[in-house]
Amino acid sequence: MKKVAIQGGEGAYHEIAARAYFKARGEEEIEILPCARFKDVIAAVKRDPDAAGIMAIENTIAGSLLQNHELIRESDLAVTGEQKTRITHCLVALPGETLATIAEVHSHPIALMQCADYLDAMPRVKVVEEEDTALSASAIAEHGTRGHAAICSRFAAGLHGLAVLDEGIETNKRNFTRFLLLANRRGDGAPGTGADKSSIVFTLPHEGGSLSRVLTIFSFYGLNLTKIQSLPIVGREWEYLFYVDLTFEDVLKYRQGLDAARPLMNDFKILGEYKACHEG
Repeated sequence: MKKVAIQGGEGAYHEIAARAYFKARGEEEIEILPCARFKDVIAAVKRDPDAAGIMAIENTIAGSLLQNHELIRESDLAVTGEQKTRITHCLVALPGETLATIAEVHSHPIALMQCADYLDAMPRVKVVEEEDTALSASAIAEHGTRGHAAICSRFAAGLHGLAVLDEGIETNKRNFTRFLLLANRRGDGAPGTGADKSSIVFTLPHEGGSLSRVLTIFSFYGLNLTKIQSLPIVGREWEYLFYVDLTFEDVLKYRQGLDAARPLMNDFKILGEYKACHEG
């Protein structure tokens, strides 16, 4: 059975994404390894050569998780896939509770932010930030805390025996998170079967037009840039790492494009080559 490390408790959105990813590939049963922090996910995968990890990398509302870009680069793990998951938030509490009996709402800060309009309509309710959505739910169930509710997934509510008081409470219904699958590097580094996307990182000389020249080469070889994210390099003032996602139809042209652009880039690294997720 495949072991998959996630950030958060059982029922977290990372678990939902992991189960969806592996189910689509014919692996119905996986063993979830809950981790408190994203760096613990990295450590769990490194400890077990056959384990996988899953890590949120960006959200359509909250934007990129910048620290996770760096964690992946520094880990030397390979990005082996991606999963895009619709995030639907529920307000959950102990059975028998109603909206009128709720005095506190607990959840992760990003989940609370994504449900801001809903919470604004409950001015008498205290909002409390927690480290995880699913852990907020499990704490209410474990301690039998009356008058408290959590914002989490319907999956987490069912897992912990809580009642759903309201669902679809996120302000923006086009709320998606993109997750990356991580694994230990192995083999000759060739793209996996069916790979049509890659994640790379590099630095550039601090001179005019350096980024434009690289992007021109990518365009010439038919490489579609789907994301670019710059992060400052600690200790190197005004220098940046560029994280880029590329999609391609022809692996040979993709390789040729990278080879042509490589002399223009410094600190170049392929984080992973994998099959793009086209599902929402």
